[in-house]
Amino acid sequence: MSDFLFQDHFHQLSNWIVTAVFPSPYLWMHVVVHIVLVAMPLAFLALLSAWGIGAVRRRLSGSRKEMPRDVVSPFPSNLFLYILKHTRKEQSILLVTALLSLPLLYAVLELPKQIINKALNVGNDTSTVIGYVLSKYELLFILCIFYLGAVLTSGALKYVINLLQGRLAEGMMRRMRFAAFRAWSRGKTPCDHALFIPVLVQEVEPIAGFTGDTFLVPVLQGGTFLTILAFMIVQDPVLGAAALTLVPLQIALVPRLQRRVSALARERSRELRLFGAAVADASPHRRHDRSRPVLAVARSLKRVQAIRFDIYRRKFFIKGLNNFIAHLTPFFFYTIGGYLVIEGRLSLGALVAVLAAHKDMSAPLRELLGYYQTMDDVRVRYEDIRRFLGDQAEPPSSGAMGTSAGGAGSAVGPISPMVKDASSMTSTLSS
Repeated sequence: MSDFLFQDHFHQLSNWIVTAVFPSPYLWMHVVVHIVLVAMPLAFLALLSAWGIGAVRRRLSGSRKEMPRDVVSPFPSNLFLYILKHTRKEQSILLVTALLSLPLLYAVLELPKQIINKALNVGNDTSTVIGYVLSKYELLFILCIFYLGAVLTSGALKYVINLLQGRLAEGMMRRMRFAAFRAWSRGKTPCDHALFIPVLVQEVEPIAGFTGDTFLVPVLQGGTFLTILAFMIVQDPVLGAAALTLVPLQIALVPRLQRRVSALARERSRELRLFGAAVADASPHRRHDRSRPVLAVARSLKRVQAIRFDIYRRKFFIKGLNNFIAHLTPFFFYTIGGYLVIEGRLSLGALVAVLAAHKDMSAPLRELLGYYQTMDDVRVRYEDIRRFLGDQAEPPSSGAMGTSAGGAGSAVGPISPMVKDASSMTSTLSS
């Protein structure tokens, strides 16, 4: 009985919200607006509750775990502090440039609406703008010039941001590779170069590439998303809510799918490291039977192929899901916005501008979802490299002489040929 009363009160409350905000005599419009104004906020509330409960559980479970042992590594334990320490000035310039681009984005969205509603309005031959009387042709030309200027300035700022990002990532990549090489060359138990080169070349690159995105992506992409959403809400609050209708679905599904893709990418990196060790064991310069090493190489290649195919399958499914959601959201715009245009509560230019803005709204949301998945992946990679370099610095244990820290049976002499040539590689990395 109590459940029935609760459902009845909830139904009355939802009907009151819909009729107060969006009164309409049509049943089909009530159904659509119920999804936008009732189901979507409840989905967001459920996601926030699940996120809060999960955060508390992780905090409680993390407090019960033993603290991981510290390692001797050229990289500190906190990746963000390490990035901020060496790139504080460049990050500040990036953030200021990103914030300057947001007003230009709003102007690019607003000006087409003004062109349609004012310059192309057939009702008036002249318009008064800041005390000046302008004809339709003059107003159209002025608004188009402003639109072109906003687009060119916004494009120039994006070009500057991309250049600064690339320069920042390349500088951090050089720093990290040199620090990793120096730690390996001075280590007490350095592994063979066949195990170290993939770490130096492949695994450092995504971490250094994340340097330019660390603080910029949340500010730029989050600001872009909020700017577009604010523009939609200014046109009509219900259209702004319609733009968020399927966002809970994306937040609930895409990160879970992307997390598995990131795990497979890390598994592929480890498998490629083992593949390099297997190739080193199968070298023709080694005097032993090479049938088993060759078989190990073949098995490693097969595992890499299977992992890559699994990555492709999941990535294409995520892409298809995002495309489906991106094409389904305009259904709510056409339904609600079209009804408002017919009722005279919304201008045609505002509806066209909202539809154009929605095309740019899905990109920053995907970037934000991808950013948080990349952040988790980079953290794991960074910790793996710290542990790997820490193993090189540890003193050899009894009976462990002649075996690399990374395993795979690679022999390590007192000084490898690559360490002998440390001075030449140091000058190359520092140039």
